Amino acid sequence: MSERNPWTNKTASVAIVFAFLVGLVAALTIRTGHVISTGAADESVSALYWRIPVAFGTNLPALGDNILFVADTLAQTTEGRITFEVFEPGMLTPPFSITEGVRDGRLQAGYTWVGYDQGRIPASPLVSAVPFGMEPWEFAAWYYEGEGRALTNELYRSHNIVPILCGLIGPETAGWFRQPIDTVDDLRGLKIRFAGLGGQVLQRVGASVTLIPGGEIFQALEKGAIDATEFSMPAIDRQLGFDRVARYNYFPGWHQTFTAFHLVVNADVWAGLGAADQALIETACTASIIRNLARGEAIQGEVMAAFEASGVVTAKLPMAVLRELEAVTESVMVEEAQRDDMFNRIKSSQDAFMARYRRWKDHAYLPRDFSQ
Repeated sequence: MSERNPWTNKTASVAIVFAFLVGLVAALTIRTGHVISTGAADESVSALYWRIPVAFGTNLPALGDNILFVADTLAQTTEGRITFEVFEPGMLTPPFSITEGVRDGRLQAGYTWVGYDQGRIPASPLVSAVPFGMEPWEFAAWYYEGEGRALTNELYRSHNIVPILCGLIGPETAGWFRQPIDTVDDLRGLKIRFAGLGGQVLQRVGASVTLIPGGEIFQALEKGAIDATEFSMPAIDRQLGFDRVARYNYFPGWHQTFTAFHLVVNADVWAGLGAADQALIETACTASIIRNLARGEAIQGEVMAAFEASGVVTAKLPMAVLRELEAVTESVMVEEAQRDDMFNRIKSSQDAFMARYRRWKDHAYLPRDFSQ
C-alpha cells in the first residue's frame, strides 16, 4: 500500500471552503443585487446589478421607454458600475404583480404604475392617476414640495417597499369607442377596459368595467370581448392599433389628468445600499421625469393629425357628460376616504394643495382658449 499524500486532504478542504464562499457570494448577490468586487483597486466599491421588470413594453413611447433612459443614465454616470437590466412585461412576473414580487423579495425592484395595486392598497391611485385631479407639473409640485413624497413613502412602508417617483406624463385620452358618446346614458351597458378610480366611476354610471394588460387590449377590442377601452396617450394607443378597430377617440382624459410611474424597490435591498448609490438612483429618476414629460408632450399632436386624416374622429366629450362624471367621481372619492384612512389623508393633502395652487394657476397662465 502506498503512503497517503498529506496534501490531498488539505487541497480537498481548501476546495470545499472556496466553493462555500463562492456560493455565499452568489446568494448575497441574488438577495441584495450587489456583485462584490474582487479587484484590489476597487475593493471599497461594489457593482450593483438589478433585474427590473416593467409593466409596459419599452417599445411604447413615453409610457414604456422611460425606464431605458434611467438605466442608460445610471450606466453612463457610473461607468457601468450600476446596471439595471430591463425585462419586458411578463418575462419575470405578470405586469399587475410587480409590487407583490418586490414586497416579497422575489424581485429587487420594478418599474410600474402603482394604481394597479388598488385592490390591495386603496390609496395607490391617488399617487398614480386621479380623476379630475392635478395636471402633471402640479402633481410634481405636490410630490416634491408638498406632502406627496412623505405620504407615498408611508403608504408603501408596511408593504416593505420604497417607491421612487420615476416618470410622469400628461393626460390619457378619455377612451376609444365604436359609437359616439353624447350623454352619460351612452356609457351604460358598455363593456370597457378601464383602470383605477375612473373605472369605479364608469361602473357607477352603468358600464361593465374590466382591467386587462395593455398587450391584450387590441385582441379583446377586435374580437368584441370589449366595446371600448382607455389605455394611454394617442401615440401609445396608435402603436397598439386601437385606431384600426374603434373610430371615436374622445378627450379630455378626465380620469387620468396625470400619469405617474414609480421605481418600486424592496425596502431591505434599499437599506443595504450606500447613501451615494441611493442618491444616484433617485437623481436618475428625478432627471427622467422632465425627459419623460417632454417626450410625451412632444409627440401627440402629429399623431392626432394622422388620426383625423385616416378617418378617426378625435372629439371632446360634451361638457354635460364631464360635469356628471365629475359629480360621480366626487361621491366615489368621498366613499373611499371614509373606508380608508390613508386615502383620506392623501386626498385631503391633495385638495389643500390644489386650493392653494389654484390662485397662482388662475392668475399666472393664459386662458386655454386665448389663442383661438
